[in-house]
Amino acid sequence: MQDAVLAMLAKEPSHGYHLRARLQQSLGPLGESMNPGQIYVTLARLEKAGLVVCERANGLPERPDRKVYALTPAGHQRVATWLTEVGWPKPDLAEFHLKLTAAAAARLADPVQLVAAQRRELLRRLREVQHAALAEPAGSAAVLLLEGVVLRLQADLRWLDACERAWSKVDDESEGA
Repeated sequence: MQDAVLAMLAKEPSHGYHLRARLQQSLGPLGESMNPGQIYVTLARLEKAGLVVCERANGLPERPDRKVYALTPAGHQRVATWLTEVGWPKPDLAEFHLKLTAAAAARLADPVQLVAAQRRELLRRLREVQHAALAEPAGSAAVLLLEGVVLRLQADLRWLDACERAWSKVDDESEGA
Protein backbone atom coordinates (compact mmCIF):
# COMPACT_ATOMS: atom_id res chain seq x y z
CA MET A 1 0.00 0.00 0.00
CA GLN A 2 2.84 2.40 0.83
CA ASP A 3 4.42 2.04 -2.59
CA ALA A 4 1.09 2.55 -4.37
CA VAL A 5 0.51 5.75 -2.38
CA LEU A 6 3.99 6.97 -3.27
CA ALA A 7 3.42 6.22 -6.95
CA MET A 8 0.15 8.13 -6.90
CA LEU A 9 1.95 11.09 -5.37
CA ALA A 10 4.48 10.91 -8.22
CA LYS A 11 1.77 12.22 -10.52
CA GLU A 12 1.00 15.22 -8.32
CA PRO A 13 0.95 16.30 -4.68
CA SER A 14 -2.34 15.45 -3.03
CA HIS A 15 -4.25 15.33 0.22
CA GLY A 16 -5.23 12.09 1.95
CA TYR A 17 -8.88 12.16 0.98
CA HIS A 18 -8.05 12.48 -2.72
CA LEU A 19 -5.44 9.70 -2.51
CA ARG A 20 -7.92 7.39 -0.80
CA ALA A 21 -10.52 8.10 -3.49
CA ARG A 22 -7.99 7.34 -6.25
CA LEU A 23 -6.99 4.07 -4.56
CA GLN A 24 -10.61 3.04 -4.16
CA GLN A 25 -11.36 3.93 -7.78
CA SER A 26 -8.35 1.90 -8.97
CA LEU A 27 -9.34 -1.13 -6.89
CA GLY A 28 -13.06 -1.02 -7.68
CA PRO A 29 -15.11 -3.23 -5.35
CA LEU A 30 -11.94 -4.46 -3.62
CA GLY A 31 -11.23 -0.89 -2.49
CA GLU A 32 -14.54 -0.54 -0.67
CA SER A 33 -13.20 -2.39 2.35
CA MET A 34 -10.32 0.05 2.76
CA ASN A 35 -10.30 1.59 6.22
CA PRO A 36 -10.65 5.39 5.86
CA GLY A 37 -7.91 5.99 8.43
CA GLN A 38 -5.48 3.62 6.73
CA ILE A 39 -4.37 6.20 4.18
CA TYR A 40 -3.53 8.72 6.91
CA VAL A 41 -1.56 6.15 8.91
CA THR A 42 0.31 5.26 5.72
CA LEU A 43 1.04 8.92 4.95
CA ALA A 44 2.31 9.49 8.50
CA ARG A 45 4.67 6.51 8.17
CA LEU A 46 5.91 7.72 4.79
CA GLU A 47 6.51 11.19 6.22
CA LYS A 48 8.40 9.75 9.18
CA ALA A 49 10.52 7.69 6.76
CA GLY A 50 11.39 10.85 4.81
CA LEU A 51 9.63 9.70 1.64
CA VAL A 52 6.97 12.44 1.65
CA VAL A 53 6.66 15.96 3.00
CA CYS A 54 3.49 17.53 4.24
CA GLU A 55 2.48 21.13 3.75
CA ARG A 56 -0.64 22.95 4.85
CA ALA A 57 -2.65 24.32 1.98
CA ASN A 58 -5.30 26.95 2.30
CA GLY A 59 -8.53 25.15 1.72
CA LEU A 60 -12.19 25.85 1.76
CA PRO A 61 -13.62 27.62 4.82
CA GLU A 62 -15.09 24.34 6.06
CA ARG A 63 -11.68 22.62 5.63
CA PRO A 64 -9.00 25.10 6.58
CA ASP A 65 -5.35 24.13 6.41
CA ARG A 66 -5.77 20.82 4.61
CA LYS A 67 -2.54 18.81 4.51
CA VAL A 68 -1.05 18.23 1.07
CA TYR A 69 1.57 15.52 0.63
CA ALA A 70 4.38 15.50 -1.93
CA LEU A 71 7.27 13.16 -2.68
CA THR A 72 10.79 13.84 -1.53
CA PRO A 73 13.74 12.80 -3.71
CA ALA A 74 13.94 9.62 -1.61
CA GLY A 75 10.25 9.03 -2.33
CA HIS A 76 10.85 9.38 -6.07
CA GLN A 77 13.71 6.87 -5.80
CA ARG A 78 11.53 4.42 -3.89
CA VAL A 79 8.84 4.64 -6.60
CA ALA A 80 11.43 3.98 -9.32
CA THR A 81 12.70 0.94 -7.42
CA TRP A 82 9.18 -0.39 -6.81
CA LEU A 83 8.31 -0.15 -10.48
CA THR A 84 11.22 -2.40 -11.42
CA GLU A 85 10.56 -5.05 -8.75
CA VAL A 86 8.86 -8.28 -9.69
CA GLY A 87 6.83 -9.86 -6.93
CA TRP A 88 6.89 -13.60 -6.63
CA PRO A 89 6.42 -16.09 -4.98
CA LYS A 90 3.84 -13.94 -3.23
CA PRO A 91 2.43 -11.64 -5.86
CA ASP A 92 -0.30 -9.43 -4.53
CA LEU A 93 -2.66 -8.94 -7.46
CA ALA A 94 -4.16 -5.75 -6.04
CA GLU A 95 -0.70 -4.26 -5.47
CA PHE A 96 0.42 -5.19 -8.98
CA HIS A 97 -2.78 -3.71 -10.40
CA LEU A 98 -2.11 -0.48 -8.47
CA LYS A 99 1.46 -0.48 -9.78
CA LEU A 100 0.15 -0.60 -13.36
CA THR A 101 -2.49 2.04 -12.71
CA ALA A 102 -0.14 4.43 -10.92
CA ALA A 103 2.65 3.94 -13.47
CA ALA A 104 0.29 4.79 -16.30
CA ALA A 105 -1.38 7.73 -14.55
CA ALA A 106 1.90 9.43 -13.67
CA ARG A 107 3.62 8.29 -16.89
CA LEU A 108 6.33 6.66 -14.79
CA ALA A 109 6.55 3.46 -16.81
CA ASP A 110 4.79 1.57 -19.57
CA PRO A 111 2.33 -0.86 -17.93
CA VAL A 112 2.81 -3.34 -20.80
CA GLN A 113 6.55 -3.42 -20.10
CA LEU A 114 5.90 -3.95 -16.38
CA VAL A 115 3.63 -6.88 -17.26
CA ALA A 116 6.35 -8.29 -19.54
CA ALA A 117 8.94 -8.11 -16.75
CA GLN A 118 6.57 -9.85 -14.34
CA ARG A 119 5.85 -12.53 -16.98
CA ARG A 120 9.58 -13.21 -17.52
CA GLU A 121 10.03 -13.75 -13.80
CA LEU A 122 6.99 -16.05 -13.53
CA LEU A 123 8.16 -18.09 -16.53
CA ARG A 124 11.60 -18.45 -14.94
CA ARG A 125 10.03 -19.64 -11.69
CA LEU A 126 7.70 -21.99 -13.57
CA ARG A 127 10.67 -23.67 -15.28
CA GLU A 128 12.44 -24.03 -11.91
CA VAL A 129 9.41 -25.62 -10.26
CA GLN A 130 8.76 -27.95 -13.19
CA HIS A 131 12.39 -29.14 -13.08
CA ALA A 132 12.13 -29.64 -9.31
CA ALA A 133 8.95 -31.70 -9.76
CA LEU A 134 10.60 -33.90 -12.36
CA ALA A 135 13.56 -34.43 -10.03
CA GLU A 136 11.37 -35.70 -7.18
CA PRO A 137 11.30 -39.47 -6.67
CA ALA A 138 8.12 -41.34 -7.58
CA GLY A 139 5.55 -41.19 -4.79
CA SER A 140 7.08 -38.11 -3.16
CA ALA A 141 4.57 -36.03 -1.23
CA ALA A 142 6.41 -32.89 -2.36
CA VAL A 143 5.17 -33.43 -5.93
CA LEU A 144 1.66 -32.39 -4.89
CA LEU A 145 2.95 -29.12 -3.44
CA LEU A 146 5.05 -28.47 -6.54
CA GLU A 147 2.01 -29.18 -8.72
CA GLY A 148 0.09 -26.57 -6.73
CA VAL A 149 2.86 -24.03 -7.31
CA VAL A 150 2.82 -24.80 -11.05
CA LEU A 151 -0.95 -24.32 -11.19
CA ARG A 152 -0.69 -21.01 -9.32
CA LEU A 153 2.02 -19.77 -11.66
CA GLN A 154 -0.01 -20.78 -14.70
CA ALA A 155 -3.05 -18.92 -13.35
CA ASP A 156 -0.92 -15.83 -12.68
CA LEU A 157 0.46 -16.01 -16.23
CA ARG A 158 -3.07 -16.12 -17.66
CA TRP A 159 -3.98 -13.08 -15.58
CA LEU A 160 -0.88 -11.27 -16.89
CA ASP A 161 -2.06 -12.06 -20.43
CA ALA A 162 -5.36 -10.36 -19.58
CA CYS A 163 -3.46 -7.38 -18.12
CA GLU A 164 -1.36 -7.08 -21.25
CA ARG A 165 -4.42 -7.16 -23.50
CA ALA A 166 -6.16 -4.49 -21.42
CA TRP A 167 -3.16 -2.15 -21.18
CA SER A 168 -2.28 -2.64 -24.86
CA LYS A 169 -5.82 -1.58 -25.71
CA VAL A 170 -5.43 1.53 -23.52
CA ASP A 171 -2.15 2.35 -25.31
CA ASP A 172 -3.76 1.86 -28.72
CA GLU A 173 -6.67 4.13 -27.79
CA SER A 174 -4.38 6.88 -26.45
CA GLU A 175 -2.23 6.75 -29.61
CA GLY A 176 -5.33 7.08 -31.78
CA ALA A 177 -6.57 10.12 -29.86
